[in-house]
Amino acid sequence: MLPEHRAHAFDLFEAVLDASGAQSMVVQSSNVLLTAMVHTYAHDVRCGSIVFHDAITTALPANGAIVQRLTSAEETQAAIAQRQGGAEYQLLVDGVVAATGGLMFHYNVPYTDIYMDTTEPFRRRGFGAYLVQELKRCAYEFGSIPCARCSPSNVASRKTLQKAGLVPFAHILNGALTIKA
Repeated sequence: MLPEHRAHAFDLFEAVLDASGAQSMVVQSSNVLLTAMVHTYAHDVRCGSIVFHDAITTALPANGAIVQRLTSAEETQAAIAQRQGGAEYQLLVDGVVAATGGLMFHYNVPYTDIYMDTTEPFRRRGFGAYLVQELKRCAYEFGSIPCARCSPSNVASRKTLQKAGLVPFAHILNGALTIKA
């Protein structure tokens, strides 16, 4: 909404709700105006995810791990251009897959979402944070800005992301809209 029209934000938002017939809304709390709208017009508002952005350059040790890209550079460039799909990676420790992860280029340029999963025998040993650190580096090499999200209840993921230099900065909020009769 253009700044000169924000004095009419509630009237305009109500017109959008009436025209769309929307039954729910999802907003990122870093958008102040939409956050005000979700808290004004929605009920049962809950946090679906915590959003993290890169803030700290880390130098975590590899501890013998090797990051291997599984997606070709051509496939990755196509995913970036189409804003669909991404690049997959695996982390090998002594030839064994210790973790998998990647970059998703599914929304606004220049951002990319980092995701990863560490296999049980390799958890709580720093491999997940190392992989996230390296995925951040890969994102920058592709000209993207890394970010990530996780469930508020996933303590292990929150700690892993923070150890790799990502910090929380917003929430994805979900709310049900009251339908007018």
